[in-house]
Amino acid sequence: MAVNIKTAEVQKKIRAAFEAFDYQSNQTADVREIGTIIYSLGCFPTQADLHNFIAEVEEDETGYIHLDRFLPAMTTVLLEHKFPPITEDVLLQAFEVLDIEKKGFLDPDDLSQYMTEEGEAFTQEEMDEMLTALTDHETNLIYSKDLLNHLILDPEV
Repeated sequence: MAVNIKTAEVQKKIRAAFEAFDYQSNQTADVREIGTIIYSLGCFPTQADLHNFIAEVEEDETGYIHLDRFLPAMTTVLLEHKFPPITEDVLLQAFEVLDIEKKGFLDPDDLSQYMTEEGEAFTQEEMDEMLTALTDHETNLIYSKDLLNHLILDPEV
């Protein structure tokens, strides 16, 4: 019975994340939003894993993914920990690499430049979404504690 309750809780979180990007309220999300949805659920697949996941759930290459296909696939991903979350220590180390002066915060422009030019680069649209979520609107800075709170998931989920 605990598995059913856990599955129901996981599916509730998946639905909520998906519905935030269901702009037409028709149980579909643009394929370009799927990575953001997955990241918001605390999963960090490689670009190859993300492309494979999308290929698995996208029907007829319409550019949209239906909740009926996304929900069971994403439930399996979360319950089987297929795209494991990044640990707090690793995130903090990554933040500190960018926070050279050890101030405890980053300038959004500096983070944006790094994230769109290095490694598996973010698109500007992905960067804008991330900065909207992470930037302190009063100081226009990204604090390490806020970043960690957004990216660390409850281990029970």
